Amino acid sequence: MRNYATQMEAARKGIITPEMKTVAEKESIDVSRLMSLVAKGEVCIPANVNHTALSAEGIGSGLRTKINVNLGISGDAKDYDLEMQKVDMAIKFGAEAIMDLSNYGKTNKFREELIARSPAMIGTVPMYDAIGYLDKDLLEISAQDFLKVVRAHAEEGVDFMTIHAGINRRAVEAFRREGRKMNIVSRGGSLLFAWMMMTGNENPFFEFYDDVLEILREYDVTISLGDALRPGCLADATDAGQVSELIELGDLTRRAWEKDVQVMVEGPGHMPMDQIAANMKLQKRICHNAPFYVLGPLVTDIAPGYDHITSAIGGAIAAASGADFLCYVTPAEHLRLPDADDVREGIMASKIAAHAADIAKGIPHAMDRDNAMAAARHKLDWDEMFSIAIDPEKAKRFYEQTPPSERHTCSMCGKMCAVRTTNMILEGKEVKFCSER
Repeated sequence: MRNYATQMEAARKGIITPEMKTVAEKESIDVSRLMSLVAKGEVCIPANVNHTALSAEGIGSGLRTKINVNLGISGDAKDYDLEMQKVDMAIKFGAEAIMDLSNYGKTNKFREELIARSPAMIGTVPMYDAIGYLDKDLLEISAQDFLKVVRAHAEEGVDFMTIHAGINRRAVEAFRREGRKMNIVSRGGSLLFAWMMMTGNENPFFEFYDDVLEILREYDVTISLGDALRPGCLADATDAGQVSELIELGDLTRRAWEKDVQVMVEGPGHMPMDQIAANMKLQKRICHNAPFYVLGPLVTDIAPGYDHITSAIGGAIAAASGADFLCYVTPAEHLRLPDADDVREGIMASKIAAHAADIAKGIPHAMDRDNAMAAARHKLDWDEMFSIAIDPEKAKRFYEQTPPSERHTCSMCGKMCAVRTTNMILEGKEVKFCSER
C-alpha cells in the first residue's frame, strides 16, 4: 500500500515513485531532479492508480514535447471498432496520450477497454459524456450530477481530465463585453456556458472546485484546466475573454497544487504566428510555470483539409517557445470525424512539430536520430534511412514507387546525386556520366 495519494505528494515527501523512475529513464534525466520538478508542479506525471497498463510519461519543463491523439464516437459516427483501430495506430506511432472524446451513448465500455490495453496516458472531458452517461438533457443536470461523471471517469482509470473550471461569471462577463467573431468554440465550454445561462448558476466545476479536486486526488488524476474561451479564429486571439479565463486558470492551478493535485493548463486554438511566443510566456507567467497543453494553435483559418499542417506550424512555434504538450489536429478538422488515414497524417504532423521544437529547446539527445539519419544518407544506406525515419513505411513506399536504375541513388537525381558525386571525388574516383551509358 503506497503512503502517498498523488505523484506530487510523493515528490514533496521525497519519495521516488516507480512512475518517476520510468520517466527519468525515458528522459535521460536525474530522478532526483525530476522529483523536484514534480514537487513544484513544473512537471506532471498523469498516472491514475487504476491504469495498470500505463507506461508513465512526464509532461513539462526540460522534458520532450509530448503529443495527444483525440478519438471517440459521435452521434453520426458510432463505429467503436474503427476507433480502436485508431488507438492501435496511435500506440504504434508513439503518441504519448489518447483522449477519448466520445459524446454519444454509454461510452464506458469502450473507455474501459481502451484503458485496459493502452500504455499511453488516457484523457477525457467529463462534460462531453455527461448527457449520455446521465441520460438527462442539459437543463436537467445538477451540479452534483456533473461531479458524478468526474468520479466515474476517475474510477475507470482515466489519467487526466479536461475540466472547464475557468469559465466562471467573471470570465463570461469579459467575453460578452468585448464580443467575438466566433464566440465560444470549445464544445465543453459552450455546454457549460449554456447551462450557466439557462440556470442562472455559477459554473459547477468552479463553484465546487474543491470537491472536484478531492475526487481527482483520490485516484491521482491530473487536472487539465480547459480553456473554454480559447480563440476559434485568428481575429479572436489574445482577446479579453481568453486572457480573463487564463487569469482564473492561474488561480485554479495554485489551488490544485495546495491539494497535491497535478495540473496541466490548456491553451489557444487559433492564433497568428507572431502572437504565439508571447502567449506561451504569458501562460507560463500567470499559471506559475505549470505544464502547458496547446490545441494547435492553427496559424491560418483558410485551410480546411490541411489543418494538420497549419497546426504543425503553430505547434512547433508554441513548443519551441515553452509549450510542453501538443494536441494533434487531422486533415479532417472542421469537416468531419477523422478516419484512420487522417489520424495517421495528424500524428505524423504533430510528432514532427514536437521533435523540431525539442531540437530548438536543446532537449538532451533530441538530435540523435537526426545525426543518425545524416550518417545513413552520407553512406546512401537506404535501409538504414528507412529504419530511422519517423514513418518508415511511407518513406520506403515512396522510394520504391519509382525504382531507380541504381540502388544507391533515388529517381530524383539518379547518378547525378550530390552525395554520390562528392563521395566519389573524396574517395579519389573519377565521376563520369556520358561514358557510362
